[in-house]
Amino acid sequence: MTDEGAGMVVIEDALRGSESRGPSVVTIGNFDGIHIGQQAILRRLVERSRATGLESIMVTFEPHPQSVLRPRQSPSHLTTRSQKRVLVERLGVETIAEVRFDESFAETTAEQFAAAFLQDKLRATEVYVGSQFVFGRRKEGDFELLRELGQSLGFEAFGVEEVVYGAVPVSSTRIRESVRDGNVAEANGMLGRPYSIYGGVVRGDGRGKLLGWPTINVATVHEVLPQDGVYASKVWLPELNRLFDCVTNVGSRPTFPDGGQKVVESHLFGFDGEIYGERVELCFLERLRGEQAFPSAEALTSQIERDAGRAREYLQQQDCLEFIPTIGG
Repeated sequence: MTDEGAGMVVIEDALRGSESRGPSVVTIGNFDGIHIGQQAILRRLVERSRATGLESIMVTFEPHPQSVLRPRQSPSHLTTRSQKRVLVERLGVETIAEVRFDESFAETTAEQFAAAFLQDKLRATEVYVGSQFVFGRRKEGDFELLRELGQSLGFEAFGVEEVVYGAVPVSSTRIRESVRDGNVAEANGMLGRPYSIYGGVVRGDGRGKLLGWPTINVATVHEVLPQDGVYASKVWLPELNRLFDCVTNVGSRPTFPDGGQKVVESHLFGFDGEIYGERVELCFLERLRGEQAFPSAEALTSQIERDAGRAREYLQQQDCLEFIPTIGG
C-alpha cells in the first residue's frame, strides 16, 4: 500500500508490491530513534537527492528484524512508526519504502536484495549506509559487498562514518540504556532532541489534586520509559495547540502504594483544566531526583513544591533543548 499525500510518500510492503520508483538515491536501515548518527545519513541522502534531482528513498524494515529472528531479544522501540515518519519527513526525505520483514524475507540473500529491490524496484543510482552496515541472509553482506554489487548493478555505494557522542559511537541501543537509566540529558544529546512519549490522558486517583498539585496521567503506548523519578519536562496539548512546562513523576508512588502500578503523571504549570481522553505528547529534559517514599502527605507536598521550583528554574534556562512535538491535533 502506498500513502501519497501532499508530503512524504510511504510505501508499505515495498518489496512485494508492484510499484517501482526512481531513479533514486537510497539509504537502508532500521532507523529507530532517528538519532544524530542516522540524521547524518539522512541529511546526506537529501543533499544528494537535491543535487542530482533524483528521488530520495529511505528503506526500512517493519517489523524490526530481531522481532522475527530472535523475539526474546528484540529491542524495544524508541519511536513509534508514526513518530519515525514525522521525524524523517522533517529532514526532507521524499519517500519511505517499508520492507515487510518475515521468515520468508529473512532468507533473501544480499545479492537477491540488491538486484531485485535496489536495482529493479528503486532504480538506485547511489546508496548511502552506515559504515557498520550489514544485510542479507544471516547478515552475510556488509558495506564492501554492497559496493561490489553496486558496480555490477549500476549504483554506487557510500559509507557514512558513525557519529560520536561522549567519545563513543551513537546507537539506538545506547540511547535506550540512557533513557532507562534516567539519564535523559545524555539520551537527548544523542537524539538531537528531547526524548518524548505520547498517549491518552486517563483518570488517576485524584490524590495530586487533593494535595494541591493536580496532574494529568498519561497512558502511553511507548515501550521505553525513563527510570522511576521526577523530571523537568514539557507537554504538548494538541487540542489546545499549546506547549506547557511541567514537572513529571514516573513510578509507582511509594508514599501511597496501590499495588505498584507504574504511572506517568505531570503537573502542568499554568493549566488546571480537564482533558481526559485527549492525546498528549510528553518530553523529558532533566532528571531531578529518584522516586522515594515520604513519611506523610505533608512531607510529599513540600517535596513536590521543591521539585516544581527546580523544574521551573531548569526550564527557564536559555539553553534548554527545544521540543518540537511529533503529534498534531
